[in-house]
Amino acid sequence: MRTISTKQSEVEKKWILIDATDVVVGRVASFIANRLRGKHLASFTPHVDDGDHVVVINAEKIHFTGNKLTDKKYYKHTGYPGGIKMQTPENILASKFPDRILKKAVERMMPSGPLANKQIKNLKIYCGTEHPHESQKPELIDFKSMNVKNGKR
Repeated sequence: MRTISTKQSEVEKKWILIDATDVVVGRVASFIANRLRGKHLASFTPHVDDGDHVVVINAEKIHFTGNKLTDKKYYKHTGYPGGIKMQTPENILASKFPDRILKKAVERMMPSGPLANKQIKNLKIYCGTEHPHESQKPELIDFKSMNVKNGKR
């Protein structure tokens, strides 16, 4: 048996569409991270960008389980003394950019490095049902029906 390593020129990228209405954040982020890396393929090669392009719609309707919507805290630091800032998912979803929750969840599930930075650019997240990628004919994946735990209960 020989180990087959995929070359970048041999990669065929697909476009997939995921509707994030009432799906659990961590579960959909894990699914998206695997699709971006290409780990769902039998020909997965760790040093090649062979993942898919992922388009997510309705990102503002994402769901948190338990009390995470109010109890979970996201921290960031401005770089100045005493400059730590804290937000809850409830505040972020009510703000101007509710898609940042899902984007950060996927980024944190990817490895760090130049290849992951390139792969994360294949993720397009939109609030609402409209997206500008209709011409690529993305394949709709019904993530919510894959498992009972994927959706809001």
